Amino acid sequence: MISPARLAPFIFLGALFAFPFVAEPLGLDYYTGFVMRLMIAMMIATSLNFLAGYGGMIALGHAGFIGIGSYAMVALVEAGIESVWLLWVGATLITAIAACLIGLVVLRTRGMYFLMITLAFAEMVYYIAVSLRMYGGDDGYILATPLQFGFGADSGDVNMLYGVVLAVFVLSLWLFFSMIESRFGKAIIGIRDNEVRMRALGYPTTRLRLQAFVMCSAWAGLGGAMMMTQNGFISPTTIQWTHSAELLVVVALGGMGYRWGAVIGAGLWGLMVEFLPQYTEYWHWPMGVLVIAIILFAPHGLSALFSSKPEDKNGTLFTLLRRQA
Repeated sequence: MISPARLAPFIFLGALFAFPFVAEPLGLDYYTGFVMRLMIAMMIATSLNFLAGYGGMIALGHAGFIGIGSYAMVALVEAGIESVWLLWVGATLITAIAACLIGLVVLRTRGMYFLMITLAFAEMVYYIAVSLRMYGGDDGYILATPLQFGFGADSGDVNMLYGVVLAVFVLSLWLFFSMIESRFGKAIIGIRDNEVRMRALGYPTTRLRLQAFVMCSAWAGLGGAMMMTQNGFISPTTIQWTHSAELLVVVALGGMGYRWGAVIGAGLWGLMVEFLPQYTEYWHWPMGVLVIAIILFAPHGLSALFSSKPEDKNGTLFTLLRRQA
């Protein structure tokens, strides 16, 4: 008999696929956009989970790369490009180049120093975005017209955009889950646990860490471009350090170092932010109580409670912080 834990991912993905067909007859069209935002957030959180949970690189500047991807897309739109595919690929490549240059600096540090220097770079990106008056500065930038998918379809078609976002989300899960089991992923986990030993075995640890950093950051940049396409708006507030901290909390709640941890954490966080304010203006209180309860009673995250096969717990946030303190 197939266990519920094995069936859950298929049920989850099936529900995402069916949602827009169910939402329209029920008058829940607004929530189609909400689910799109949720999938993009899950995708970005999954990239941070690989970087921090499996790579041991706890970054407090991941939102900075979301901003780089978003503003790279804005620059390309201003240059006259209207194709969504070209814009997303361009934003991803520009973010990857920026991440490579930043990574050459930040990967010289470890532990809390790495955390703080990634925060510093993210704040630099934030103030650069504020100063870009041609792209709206502090007021942000609004897309004037829908972007083109080709064959007459554009980003104004909600169902079309939903399908594309879902496809990229599934691709993201497949990519990062496959990397965890790949030789590259095993090497990254080995470097996280004992970099000196891995270097002694002949592994190019610096290069491998840089590759992981660039890949995860570039994927956050793609998420930023997708957010820009879905919202039609971007502002420097998206890049503030609080959003980077929020991403870390999301991953830790779901289970850092667990495959589905980022998805569970981002889903729970997004649902709380969306629905709690509908019941009370003091919605931060129940959210805070729930977060504290999870930290106290499920320190390895919610994924650890539902995992029939415990995964390596060396990648959890608290284990990594204790090791690096």
